[in-house]
Amino acid sequence: MKLHNLNALPESKKRKIVGRGPGSGRGKTSTRGEKGQKARSGASIPVWFQGGQSTLFRRIPKRGFNNARFTTRYAVINLADLNKFNEGDVITPELLNEKGIIKKPLSGIKVLGHGDLTKKITVKAHRFSSKAVTKIEKAGGTVEVI
Repeated sequence: MKLHNLNALPESKKRKIVGRGPGSGRGKTSTRGEKGQKARSGASIPVWFQGGQSTLFRRIPKRGFNNARFTTRYAVINLADLNKFNEGDVITPELLNEKGIIKKPLSGIKVLGHGDLTKKITVKAHRFSSKAVTKIEKAGGTVEVI
């Protein structure tokens, strides 16, 4: 075998040469088309760029770690809701759930001071607002933090 008998590999192709005069068919704009951002020299546009439209990764919902999953959320009830119970009752989260006043106990029960309490009752909950405590004690009831 001699050098003049060697052939190019069948998978090798000739490199495309652009911008070489009228006869090549690849002159003038050199396959870049007419005008526009990509026809300019030094044009490098990010893959995710959509012509000024809000990009896809900013439009879709985000996944992954988020601290919001670990916040403590309380089921909230107001003093006006406690008027449904009888005088002297002991109100617990289980009783509130059983009566259908709260749907889910979540991280606990918080009693807020909206409305007036007319009955003397004992309320057991995880949190109380200061206004709720004063109104319950004013009605003659007691407050117990679980």
